[in-house]
Amino acid sequence: MSKCNYCAFYSLACASPDWQKYSDGICDELKFWSEKLGKINVPTVFFGGGTPSLMPTKFFEQIINCINQNFDVDKNCEITLESNPKTLDKNKLSDFVSLGVNRLSVGVQSLQDEELVFLGRRHNVADAITLIDNAQNMGLRVSADFIYGLPNHNAKSVEQLCRDINKLDLRHISMYELTIEKNTPFGKMNLTMPTNEEMADMYTAINDTLSLPRYEVSNYAIPEEHCRHNENIWSGGAYIGVGRAAAGRILLNNVWYDELGNYERFEALDKQTRAIEKIITGMRTVRGVLLSDDVVKQINFDWVKNHNDLVAQLNNHLFATNKGMLILDNIMLGLIK
Repeated sequence: MSKCNYCAFYSLACASPDWQKYSDGICDELKFWSEKLGKINVPTVFFGGGTPSLMPTKFFEQIINCINQNFDVDKNCEITLESNPKTLDKNKLSDFVSLGVNRLSVGVQSLQDEELVFLGRRHNVADAITLIDNAQNMGLRVSADFIYGLPNHNAKSVEQLCRDINKLDLRHISMYELTIEKNTPFGKMNLTMPTNEEMADMYTAINDTLSLPRYEVSNYAIPEEHCRHNENIWSGGAYIGVGRAAAGRILLNNVWYDELGNYERFEALDKQTRAIEKIITGMRTVRGVLLSDDVVKQINFDWVKNHNDLVAQLNNHLFATNKGMLILDNIMLGLIK
């Protein structure tokens, strides 16, 4: 196993994982939160990266059983599994489906083999298409991730990427801009990256060419295929993070807690901090952030009034315009008091 050239997330490349120790640790965390929060309702479960599709299904079954034993899982719970091509053949995918997975997120990243090599991926385009086809044929909701803004990319090449993506008949797409982080293989190379203006042209090209509408700064889908798990996070809902480096936002006795990396240590968040978090995540979505009382206190409405080309208000939500989406980070500097 290996990490990709751009990856700055916490992960460990391990040749022989101790899956029993891993799944036991996950179950210990789940039991802790069940004792702390009670048998709360669970509408979504998201198995995120590293690459959980590498997990032997018998350990996945142990974790799923633990979730069902300790929480009130919705009958129509959205259960997402992140995956990489070549980690799931048809039989293993079928096993995951039999255990409850109903949504698959596939890390495709590119539809050109030479770009996949450059990115440090371990699959080729054919591998990715095979996994997508298998998942679609099994009736799974399928999402795919792609990366744009590589050193050789421009608006025209991104338009072609989007036209190729359209042919896959996917109903959910994530388009992520390549960012160069320190302490990654790319961070140690002297890469010539596109300018901010070129990146803005690519972002606009995606919106103009992809067959799916944008519903979040990097995500595109028809309404019924939105990722319910992520929408809860973006709208400021509570969620539990389980596993190393996982993050959560716990609501306990009407107090919000920051849960990061160590489930036995979590800290209370003051109301101002939590409201600012809701602004930052909510403004990522096309719908925008709900103007609840706590959020309103943190917004500079004089700035909003003077920048109606960047932000607008509708149905008690404040949202970024198409122009504003291009400079969302900069908007936050003026928007938040």
